[in-house]
Amino acid sequence: MTTAAIIVAAGRGTRAGGEVSKQWQVIAGKTVVEHTLDLFEAHVGIDEIVLVVSATDMDHVDRLGLAGRAQIAIGGDERSASVLNGLSKTNADRVLIHDGARCCCPASVIDRVLDGLDANPAVAPALAVMDALWTGEDGRVTGVQDRTGLFRAQTPQGFHTDVLRDAHAAHGKGAADDVAVARAAGIDVAIVHGDAQNIKITTPDDFARAAAILETLMDIRTGNGFDVHRFGDGDHVILCGVKIPHDRGLQGHSDADVGMHTVTDAIYGALCRGDIGQHFPPSDPQWKGADSVIFLEHACGLARDMGFTITHMDCTLICEFPKIGPVAQSMRDRMADIMSLDVDRVSVKATTSERLGFTGRGEGIAALATVTLVKS
Repeated sequence: MTTAAIIVAAGRGTRAGGEVSKQWQVIAGKTVVEHTLDLFEAHVGIDEIVLVVSATDMDHVDRLGLAGRAQIAIGGDERSASVLNGLSKTNADRVLIHDGARCCCPASVIDRVLDGLDANPAVAPALAVMDALWTGEDGRVTGVQDRTGLFRAQTPQGFHTDVLRDAHAAHGKGAADDVAVARAAGIDVAIVHGDAQNIKITTPDDFARAAAILETLMDIRTGNGFDVHRFGDGDHVILCGVKIPHDRGLQGHSDADVGMHTVTDAIYGALCRGDIGQHFPPSDPQWKGADSVIFLEHACGLARDMGFTITHMDCTLICEFPKIGPVAQSMRDRMADIMSLDVDRVSVKATTSERLGFTGRGEGIAALATVTLVKS
């Protein structure tokens, strides 16, 4: 039994405001559509994804590389035509039809819909209406509406594929959603519990609500690093990838780049993957004098392999000398290049210990670093 998710994102969404349609606006670092795709890509019960977009939005599809994440179908002149075009792209046994503007749907809702399809030809999530309902006209209450048996519809709405295809072919235009199409065809639709977080972005205020929800759903990690290297013989130090002339060098098994080592350890810490010494043991002679770029690139690659994006790095160098200010920008540029980050997301700064402790006595340099990682 195979299941396809059809994400319908071909509408214009003018009530949401903005220079582009709501599905292409950015929330928490990604477009609404990308967040919605994430939901179904991460779910083990989904075998394939079809994304239905307007022909005029293919530039967004190309720019974001969405054709590599889903089959692309071109939307019709109204919703039911878009769904039919999406259905034409899949041979899956079951389909989940989902609004592209519902980017906060919990996996538990998808679970309930899939479980419901084991015993029903059609299933839809919904929430019972809890508020009092009025009728009104010209800004005045004209009556009270009984809320018994009323539900707020959500998506994804799930169907056996052949059943939904036949229902759409018979219905034609004008349906509010796929449940309406199924009901018109006499198909029994089971209701499963939805979720209050599963909001549909409709108005400008909904973007802030969605952002707050997404922040609670995102896997955001922070890692800290600390390292120390003592001074010894030499005529330069290497800090954050930049060679700085100095009357002494830093001692270490590699090139002793205390700044880069600290950032590397912070990344390993955020990933819960040990420390630099576990990955590159100082007892191994192959790392003697090694360029610390090797270590940092390994940590960044491990983050990518585990599905994380490094979004920010902050490194503080603690020393009386050499002076860091004149070369701090060069350090930021070098670290940003290695980590594939915009330089505005990379901070390198320095402080002294007011001549206290080993750094104050000029015996060495210490470094602190913090990195932030977000599950891609």
